[in-house]
Amino acid sequence: MGIYLNSGNENFKMALNSKIYVDKSALISYTNSVLKTEQRFVCVSRPRRFGKSMTANMLCAYYGKNVDSDPLFQKLSISSCESYRKCLNQYNVIFLNMQTFLGRTESISEMITLIRKSLLRDLRKAFPDVDYLSSEDLIGVLLDICTQTSESFIFIIDEWDCIFREHKSDYDSQKAYLDFIRGLLKDQSYVALAYMTGILPVKKYGSHSALNMFDEFSMANPGPLAEFVGFTEAEALRLCAAWHMNPEEMKKWYDGYYFESVGHIYNPRSVVSAMLNQQYDNYWNKTETFEALLDYIRLNYDGLQDAVTELLSGGRREINTATFSNDMTSFHSADDVLTLLIHLGYLGYDMRTREVFIPNSEISSEFCNAVTAAGWDRVAKAIRESDALLTATLDKNEKPAYYSH
Repeated sequence: MGIYLNSGNENFKMALNSKIYVDKSALISYTNSVLKTEQRFVCVSRPRRFGKSMTANMLCAYYGKNVDSDPLFQKLSISSCESYRKCLNQYNVIFLNMQTFLGRTESISEMITLIRKSLLRDLRKAFPDVDYLSSEDLIGVLLDICTQTSESFIFIIDEWDCIFREHKSDYDSQKAYLDFIRGLLKDQSYVALAYMTGILPVKKYGSHSALNMFDEFSMANPGPLAEFVGFTEAEALRLCAAWHMNPEEMKKWYDGYYFESVGHIYNPRSVVSAMLNQQYDNYWNKTETFEALLDYIRLNYDGLQDAVTELLSGGRREINTATFSNDMTSFHSADDVLTLLIHLGYLGYDMRTREVFIPNSEISSEFCNAVTAAGWDRVAKAIRESDALLTATLDKNEKPAYYSH
C-alpha cells in the first residue's frame, strides 16, 4: 500500500467502530453503475460535517486493491447489490485530500508540485517494471501504466474546493489548479472513476465550467444521490428510538432539508451529537462561528434584508440559482448570496418551486445572531415582534404589548 495509492481501509474501519454509524453504502451501487462510462465523473457538494469525507473513505475501502474489505461490508446494504463482488477491491485508488496538501504548502503552485511528487513516488513504487517515457511526468506515468498493464485508476478527491474557500480572490492560482485537475482527469483513458467532494459545486467562468465533464450533485439538485445527503427521516427516527430521544424535538431542531424523491433530510452531524449527548442543542454551528454567515449577510445586496426578514418569519423566497458562479466572491445579486447559503447548508431549497427557506431551529438561531451583529435593526425588530406575536397567540392574547403596524 502507498500513502495516496491504495491507502487501505483503516479510516473506514474507524467510522464503522463509532458508537453511531448509519449505513450509506448503497451509494456504491451508483458509482459501480458509472464505472468506465461517460458518467464516471461525479462531483458531490455538501455543507461541512455532512459526511463527505466518510463517504470518500468508504469508497477507498471498497475499491482499493491490496486489502480485503469484504468483512467490513458484509453486513452493509451494498453487499446485496449485484455488482458488489465484481468491483470489491478491484481497482487502484488514488485518494487526495486537497485540504491536507493546501495546509502543507505556501502557495497553490507548491501544492500542485507536492501532489505530483507524492503520486509519482507511489506509482513508481507500485509499478516498478513499467517502461516510463519520463518518470517525472505524472500524466505520462499514468498513461504508461494503463497502456502496458491495462490497469485503470479511481480518483477520490476530498475537499476539492478548499482553494476557492481559502484563496477566494487568487484567481490566477485558482485557474492553475483547475487546469491541473482538468489535465489529470479529462479524456484520460486511465480514469475508471473520478469522485470529488466539496462544499461548492464546480467553479464556473461565465456560463461555462472549467471541469464540464463532471455530473454535479448538490444541495440545490442532489439527483439520484438525494438519500445520501444526510439522514432520512426513517434513519433519524430509528436513532431516536434506539437512544430514547424525543422525535418531535429532533424534527424541530435538525429537520428541514427536503428533496422530493426522498422527503425530509436531517443534519447528520447534529443528530449524532444530540444522541451521544442526550440533549438537543445547536451542534452543527458550534463547528464554525456565525461569522461565516455574518460575512455574507453584511454584503447586503438590494433585497437581501427583505428576503432574510421573510425567511425568518417562516416564509419562502423564490430565487434564481443559475447566476451563481460557484465561488465565494463573484456575487451580483441577493439571489447569488442566497444560493451560496444553500450550498453552505444555511438554507433549504425546494427545487420544484425554486424557493429557499430556513430549515430548522438550529439554523434560525444563527440567522438571528447574524442579523443582530450586522446591525440590521429593522430585521432584528421584526424578529422580536414575530417572537412576541407567536407568544401572544399561544397565550390567546390579541396582540403583544409592543406590536405595531
